[in-house]
Amino acid sequence: MDMSFWTTALPLIFMAIMGLALLAYVILDGYDLGVGILLPFATDAEKDVMVSSIGPFWDANETWLVLGVGVLLICFPMAHGVVLSALYLPATVMLIGLIVRGVAFDFRVKARDTHKTTWNRLFAAGSLVTTLAQGWMLGAYITGFKNDTWGLLFSAGIAITLPAAYAMLGAGWLLMKTDGELQRKAMRWGQGVLWPMGFALMGISLASPLVSHTVFAKWFVLPELFALLPIPLACVAAFFAIRHVLGSPRVVEAGYGWIVFVATVVIFVLAFFGLAYSLYPYIVIDRLTVWQAASATESLIVIGVGVAITLPAIIIYTIFMYRVFWGKARELTYGL
Repeated sequence: MDMSFWTTALPLIFMAIMGLALLAYVILDGYDLGVGILLPFATDAEKDVMVSSIGPFWDANETWLVLGVGVLLICFPMAHGVVLSALYLPATVMLIGLIVRGVAFDFRVKARDTHKTTWNRLFAAGSLVTTLAQGWMLGAYITGFKNDTWGLLFSAGIAITLPAAYAMLGAGWLLMKTDGELQRKAMRWGQGVLWPMGFALMGISLASPLVSHTVFAKWFVLPELFALLPIPLACVAAFFAIRHVLGSPRVVEAGYGWIVFVATVVIFVLAFFGLAYSLYPYIVIDRLTVWQAASATESLIVIGVGVAITLPAIIIYTIFMYRVFWGKARELTYGL
């Protein structure tokens, strides 16, 4: 293969790796952020079990964020400069939320009983702040970092939507990892965020073409419109599958609570591919294409060697970790 092939293909390959890494982060860290958001609604004993359910996983889940941002920095330096310059403040807020959350996770178990409530609150606050910041960053990215009224309202809309979606992921996770009263509470929490999540996602889906002419042109053109209809229809089917399971305690008790988590993941995945289709070939919408933002082909080849080693290692470790620590969660304890 000549160099022209790699010049065209490598930026697309790394764009796919970056996108899939960020999708993995949103799903994997999304459920443990959701558990953190739900923490204030549980009893003290239930809080311990909830934190235990994400204890072995949450730190490793953030590896996918590091991978995604790392690929953006090294493979698309021009886009990295534009994106992080525009998102400096929300990115800083997100990092502060992650730091607070990480500190609270460790200290809540080791602190005295009088301080444990404070660390629980900080863990929940860190989870919520991180989620809000991520929602704002996504909204700003879709609008091409427009700072007009509609752009800011759209970013705010996604910022207040994402906590409901993450809370649904968290509720689905707890349905799989817990039993008894906490599992029944997780059902109620899921019912509480289901319709807010549904209406918010529908509103944002309708608003996206209005705030971005590029998105409008991709979706509302024949015959592409008919080819893309399965995406929203599948999202609707997944939504009502969640609703059915959450309204059927016997289904959950029979061991099918995982349907809630899987159906929510399906909605996230379909939304991701819909967004990817809407933005292609731009990495910064209406400003930089994938090829314009990419590093030199020779550099991408060298980077590809490193990614070919790193990515399988992360995948294998993730699969191994989930296999080892799978099963129902119990109260989290630390050895002395």
